[in-house]
Amino acid sequence: MKPDDLKKAPKLFCETINIGFSPEYFIVALSSGSQASIYSLTPQHIQRLHEYLGTQIKEYEKKHGVIPASTPKAVVSPVQRTNPPSALS
Repeated sequence: MKPDDLKKAPKLFCETINIGFSPEYFIVALSSGSQASIYSLTPQHIQRLHEYLGTQIKEYEKKHGVIPASTPKAVVSPVQRTNPPSALS
């Protein structure tokens, strides 16, 4: 995709990210309101994405300061249901 094509592509604010995996691939679901995009990535691609995001976050924080963020406990992925938390956990 060319840079000009990216500028013209519609943009959505991502409200929720869910990730699940199997031995063969990762599933990444990005949702905005009632719309969602779901992507399958190989373990190698998800590792490269992880490294790229880490680099971009470091650059952002150099310019704008540390991003205050925390991950809620007991996140339940809609695409990965191995050992889902019970109502009591």
